Amino acid sequence: MRSLRLFALALLSVPLTGTSFAQAAPKLLPHRAVYDLSLDRASDRSGINGITGRMVYEFAGSVCEGYTTTFRFVMRLETDDASRLSDQQTTTYEDGAGKVFQFVNKMYLDNMLDREVKGVARLEDGETLVELSKPDRRSETLEPTQFPVQHMKEVLAKAEAGGGFYQTSLYDSSEDADRVMMTSVTIGKAKPIGKSDAERSAAAPLENQSYWPVSIAYFDPNEERGEALPDYEISFLLHESGVTRSLEMNYDEFSIRGQLVDLTMFEETKEGADCTK
Repeated sequence: MRSLRLFALALLSVPLTGTSFAQAAPKLLPHRAVYDLSLDRASDRSGINGITGRMVYEFAGSVCEGYTTTFRFVMRLETDDASRLSDQQTTTYEDGAGKVFQFVNKMYLDNMLDREVKGVARLEDGETLVELSKPDRRSETLEPTQFPVQHMKEVLAKAEAGGGFYQTSLYDSSEDADRVMMTSVTIGKAKPIGKSDAERSAAAPLENQSYWPVSIAYFDPNEERGEALPDYEISFLLHESGVTRSLEMNYDEFSIRGQLVDLTMFEETKEGADCTK
């Protein structure tokens, strides 16, 4: 099974509360979002009978301070043969210019550390230079790309401009942190939140905001593009504030849903509020 850390990508759209894209450039505000996870569907080949869990995503920082994220994804997976508990923990820092990306990814299986990937990536001289310190020391030189916060800023800008389809690339340190992924992004038309929306209560701070339906497909650049299917796909609702909800991660043989159950907006630091003045 592929690492489920990739599900975090849907959460890297961060809040712009009270700000319209038409009025100002995106200003990312600190927040914490909590999602309940459940199995949406599973094929017979997957061997999966059930999935339950919770995901917590927390964001802080500013364009001047840089952005930090902490992400924890705890999931119990039931199969015909076993019940496994996975606990994915990720901490990242991305500078405000989108040139430096530091990361620590840890995966625990049944409360035992199974894998840790730690390193830093930099955009320099038309290349993405990756220096890993765990699980072993090594360097990678990859094609130029962008990091997660910049990637989602681009999605937000495209959405405000009318949506549609476009392609771009991303380095997010997933798997062995040694490749750039190609992404195909589809953004629908803006819609108002409905009164019967299942997440309306949890998303109360967003009740006066519209949202866009967004789907992102991720392709391994080493595979032939032609008729190749994506490695995985993420769908979510992206609000004007940048908050995401109604998440779905599709791994072909199975898919997981994430429903927003709690959203907390934090106050900006003085540095974050004043740094662009």
